[in-house]
Amino acid sequence: MKLTVFTATLAMIAGVSVNALAAEDPERGRLKAATCMGCHGAPGMRNAYPGYRVPKLGGQHAQYLADALKGYRAGLRAHPTMRAQAATLTDEDIADIAAYFSAMSKSGK
Repeated sequence: MKLTVFTATLAMIAGVSVNALAAEDPERGRLKAATCMGCHGAPGMRNAYPGYRVPKLGGQHAQYLADALKGYRAGLRAHPTMRAQAATLTDEDIADIAAYFSAMSKSGK
């Protein structure tokens, strides 16, 4: 019985620790989003595809941003630059970056 309680306690502690680490953090996201700002932080910026404006990310819903980044990472979205950027991101990176942009105003500040 003591072993079962001990094992359950360890599992609970480990679960809390993993969840605490997994929580999105806008400040970590700010640091991780430096590369994003090269395009998404410049007013009126266009990318290499002239018919496509670079979308503003500030104020977007975090879940939408996370889903989009995961889509690029998985190859479900076709933009080559975004696919290359997202390919290097972990789930935690994506959650942090999404939280950062979501916390911004729609004007990007």
